Amino acid sequence: MDFLDFARAHGILIQHMPRIGEWMRFPTVDHPKKRNGAVKFMGAFGFAQNHATQTEVSVWRSEGEVTVSMTRAIEQADREIKDSQREAAEKAKWIISQCQHGKHDYLKKKGFEDEQGYIYVKDGVQLLVIPMWVGRNLVGVQLIDPAGQKKFLRGQRTSNAEFIFNNSGPHYLCEGYATALSLRHVLKTLKKTYTIHVCFSAGNMVKVAEGLTGFILADNDASKTGENTAKKIGWPYWMSDTLTEDFNDYARRLGLFRAGQNLSKSLKTG
Repeated sequence: MDFLDFARAHGILIQHMPRIGEWMRFPTVDHPKKRNGAVKFMGAFGFAQNHATQTEVSVWRSEGEVTVSMTRAIEQADREIKDSQREAAEKAKWIISQCQHGKHDYLKKKGFEDEQGYIYVKDGVQLLVIPMWVGRNLVGVQLIDPAGQKKFLRGQRTSNAEFIFNNSGPHYLCEGYATALSLRHVLKTLKKTYTIHVCFSAGNMVKVAEGLTGFILADNDASKTGENTAKKIGWPYWMSDTLTEDFNDYARRLGLFRAGQNLSKSLKTG
């Protein structure tokens, strides 16, 4: 398998060989309008990561003997990744230190006009900041602009990273922050306790779910990544009957009351 086929096997929509020695971004099957795919081609070996489905970088090696120089280069790349993760964690701490609490246009768009969050202003643009934690360690942030464009910090760790709404109850897993807000509202209305894990990607759900039991809110995407991930984890799950919808989309379409009724039925049968 050559490097292009390797990258495509990971869902990265790459049409030409990338430049040698440089990380490059491409759309993915899961999110064709975004550049969620990252590749780095080094000639005899390379790296690929689909951020929608993978939490760690995959390594490609050309056919033939693995030389000492190749091994050293791969080890060096691994060190660079760890260095980038440390730098991203420090930048995340700094960004949060610069934040103020307030309302945000993205939250209003998602149906939560009075919800407040961390707001960081960059180049005159208000960004909603979602801290990402692995245990008690801050590893990065998700930045969301008023139009809903989402970004992580360059080089940050995403594997096992999560944001939790903890009310000392059962575990619920979802991909996005807005979905978690909708779920929290419904569970409060139903007078249920919860521990809601925002996992940021379907691939990371698998990591976060390890050692836990609970319920999943899956995105209904064309690639079936959300549903397939829920089935892979093996927990009961809810998914909208409408393509491209997550639970927040569903709740805004039908209203939080009707969405809550539907979810409540799934929780009872699950």
